[in-house]
Amino acid sequence: MNDMTINQHSVQAPSAGDINPFAGVDFSELEKSLRRPRTLIDLLMSGLVAAMTLLALIPLFSVVWMLVWHGGQRLTLSIFTQLPPAPLEEGGGFGNAILGTLVMVALAALISIPFGILSAVFLAETGPQSRLASAVRFAAKVLTGFPSILAGVFAYGTLVLLMGGYSAIAGAVALFILMLPTIVLTAEDAIRMVPAKMREAAIGMGATTTQTVWMVLLPTALPGILTGVMLAVARAAGETAPLLFTALFSNYWLFGGGQVDLEQPTASLAVLIYNFAGMPFENQVSLAWVAALVLVSLVLVTNLIGQAFSRRQIHE
Repeated sequence: MNDMTINQHSVQAPSAGDINPFAGVDFSELEKSLRRPRTLIDLLMSGLVAAMTLLALIPLFSVVWMLVWHGGQRLTLSIFTQLPPAPLEEGGGFGNAILGTLVMVALAALISIPFGILSAVFLAETGPQSRLASAVRFAAKVLTGFPSILAGVFAYGTLVLLMGGYSAIAGAVALFILMLPTIVLTAEDAIRMVPAKMREAAIGMGATTTQTVWMVLLPTALPGILTGVMLAVARAAGETAPLLFTALFSNYWLFGGGQVDLEQPTASLAVLIYNFAGMPFENQVSLAWVAALVLVSLVLVTNLIGQAFSRRQIHE
């Protein structure tokens, strides 16, 4: 009996440190070798992905290089302060086109940002499951692929004909139609990404729905909302077709007598490029290259700002 007790106490379970988790594993099978099919396929697929990525970047860098090469040679400070030249006239610039682009995009942003954010609040908080919210969400998604020329035709029929002429206001309305769906959808997603515990904490402290939205949801979702605004601005700044039907073009400054006149034809960079690129005059063609370089730079900077806001929201 004593011997059995001694034997039971002498048999001990192996400790965790004595167990080898790699027991029975043949490490030679895990070594990379081109003789093994899986290693060869892995290298081939990795090389294929890298090659396709480089091929996809070739058109982008080709366009940027072409713009820098042709437009950079003529880029001077005087171009930003002078007016477009007449045919056979040397020099000139497109300061009025830069100003017109900024003014019309700013007007479109002033209209689209409040409408877009309030619509996003309704879609995300007030009535996310209602039929109206579904209809608005569907319409916004359809408008994201809306041909820009149709926005110009709509603004032409509703404003240009009623006002009796082309104007910066009509151009801003056309750009507003293109900017609105982007702001609505991105702002809705940004508001939905706000943690539920922040809403619950605000409600638990006695805040009303309006106070919760204004003081909690919108400040927290602000980086994502600004990302959508920047993307919408970048799209609007490069549009040509809607401005041909609404603002047309002008060889003069937007302001006269110290005041800005928004009810007259207004120049823009996109339309200037369209007009000058097809002219048989070397001076106008070179100005078109410079204007394209400036426009791409503006769009690139706007997109980089939007990406910065997006990364800030992710980190927060």
